[in-house]
Amino acid sequence: MSHQNPQQGQTAAEQTPLDKLTRRQLQELEQKKMTPFQKFLEAVIMVLPLVCGLVSVLEYILIPDNSTNRHPQTYLVFLILLICAYFLCLVYAGIRMAQKQKTFYEKLRYRAPLCSALFLLLAYYDYLTLKTGILTQPFVPCLNFVINAFWQDRMMILDCTLHTLKLLFLGYFAGVSLGLVTGITCGYSPRCRYWIDPIIKFLGPIPTSTWIPIMMVVATSLFGGAVFIIALGSWFAVTVASMTGISNVDKDYLEAARTLGANSRQLVFRVAIPHAMPNIFSGLTQAMSSSCTAIMIAEMLGVKSGLGWYMNWSKSWASYDSMFAALFVICIIFTVVTKSLEAVKRRVLRWQIGVKA
Repeated sequence: MSHQNPQQGQTAAEQTPLDKLTRRQLQELEQKKMTPFQKFLEAVIMVLPLVCGLVSVLEYILIPDNSTNRHPQTYLVFLILLICAYFLCLVYAGIRMAQKQKTFYEKLRYRAPLCSALFLLLAYYDYLTLKTGILTQPFVPCLNFVINAFWQDRMMILDCTLHTLKLLFLGYFAGVSLGLVTGITCGYSPRCRYWIDPIIKFLGPIPTSTWIPIMMVVATSLFGGAVFIIALGSWFAVTVASMTGISNVDKDYLEAARTLGANSRQLVFRVAIPHAMPNIFSGLTQAMSSSCTAIMIAEMLGVKSGLGWYMNWSKSWASYDSMFAALFVICIIFTVVTKSLEAVKRRVLRWQIGVKA
């Protein structure tokens, strides 16, 4: 009579030692060990954004307004669209879970508390502005005013957005390109670093706003001066990060590559730059932050178009709802740009993620 091995019914994750489990296997074990109360709590967390969204809708409908609210249905439609978007994501996550694909469900589960807090924050802000007037209008407009102002001036805001993006990317990519060349050259060549390092230390600490009056006098056009200011900030951030990353390359790696017959070009592009990529991407992120700050200052003080100019123009006409509309557009643009840069970073440095997992 054959005796069944008690380990034959165990899964591969249960047979694997704990120190050799992958992150996915650990998550599966944790889900299997969840108590009924923990499963109920997780279901509540997933549904909570819908409940908080309903609270924000009821707050907007039931509490009387403290001031005149033109086109009140606009904000209500906005809230309903947000609730429907989350509901569709929840349904899609359930379908994927039924197909044993848990990636989207885990991402939604991670963001569910943030979505709940967002709906409650919207309700609280509307209560402070439109319902009670604790935040004085029109200086701090309610979201319904902001959305209506955005829709009314949508064509002008779109034109200013395109101008801002053009100015941002021209200055950013010009500064990044020059910064990579300068940083890699100075990091690999001590002779070049001897001559360029004093320039970096002299120009780096100077605030971006200091260059604006000079550029308004020296530059042939305000647009070109703004591009120069953005490029200068990006150049400094990328140069310092690239130079630090190249300088910190382990000398043993370079010696091993030389022993294997690598020439100077291969040492730079095959050894030094891949090793310095984490530092370089940190510099790229810092350069984008510096560019976002510089472009707002440049547009408010000199350039005759763009979102920064539109905010300053709206403020001069006391149109604070339009000013807040442009501010939200700026936040969305810079968030999308930053997220895109992080996605590229994860793609290029996926070998680091594999090591950590």
